[in-house]
Amino acid sequence: MEKVCINKGIFLKEAIKNCINYLESVSKARKKDIFLIKPNLVTDAPPPITTPTDIVEEIVKQLKLSFPKAHIIIGEGSASVFKDTWQVFSNLGYTDLASRLGVELVDLNTESLIHLKDPNKRIFKEIWLPKVLFEAYVLSVPVLKAHTLAEVTLTMKNMIGVLPPKFYQEQGHWKKSYCHREIHTAILELNQYRSPDFTILDARRGLAKSHLSGPELNPPPDIIAASPDPASIDAFGARLLGKDWRKIGHINPD
Repeated sequence: MEKVCINKGIFLKEAIKNCINYLESVSKARKKDIFLIKPNLVTDAPPPITTPTDIVEEIVKQLKLSFPKAHIIIGEGSASVFKDTWQVFSNLGYTDLASRLGVELVDLNTESLIHLKDPNKRIFKEIWLPKVLFEAYVLSVPVLKAHTLAEVTLTMKNMIGVLPPKFYQEQGHWKKSYCHREIHTAILELNQYRSPDFTILDARRGLAKSHLSGPELNPPPDIIAASPDPASIDAFGARLLGKDWRKIGHINPD
C-alpha cells in the first residue's frame, strides 16, 4: 500500500495544494502534456452524489501553477439513461467552469476508442476504451460513497465512467450496466487495463448507505485525501465508510 496524503479540516485551496505537491513528488506527471481530470458525474444529481465543481476548480488552478504548459481536460461519460453527458456537465456547473478556466470538456461516451485484448480476463477478455486515456495523465476525483452493489464507489469504481455505452449498455439500463453482472471482477479488470495515475478523493461529505440517495455520514469526515495507488486510496475511503476493505473484492481480490 502507498502512502495516502490526508488533509482534514483545512481550507480547500491548502488541501489541494498539498495534494498536487504530493502528485509532483511521486509521479511521472511531468512526462505528460495532457491531464485528464475524471470526476464522478454518474448523473446530474447534486453533491455528494457527484463531484462538486469547487474541488475540480481548485485542482485545475493548482495544475496550471505546477504544469503551466499542460493541456487540461475534464472528462466524464455519464451513466444516466435520461440525460447525456453534456446535459450533466451543464446542470452541475461544469460547462461554466470549463469556460471560465479555459479547459476542455470531453464526453468520454463518444470519444475515439482503442481495442485491447487479454484472454486471461473473465469479464473483459476484450475491451474498448477511449484513446485519450492512454494519451493523458489520468487524475481521478471521486466522492466518498457506499454502493449497493460494489460496497463502495471510490476511485477504482469511478473508472467505470470511461466505458463507452456503445459496447457496455444493456437493454436500456444504465449506460455501463454490463459491469453489474460481476461488478467486483469488472472493476478490477477494467483497472488492470487502465487505472488512474493519481486520485484526489473528496471525503468532505459522504453517502453512508447508497450511491444515489440516502443518509450522509454524520459527522462528515471533512477530509480530502490523495494517493497514486488506487487500492490504497480506496482502502482508506472504505475505512471512512466503516467498511473492511479486505472484504471488498475489487480492492482486495485475494
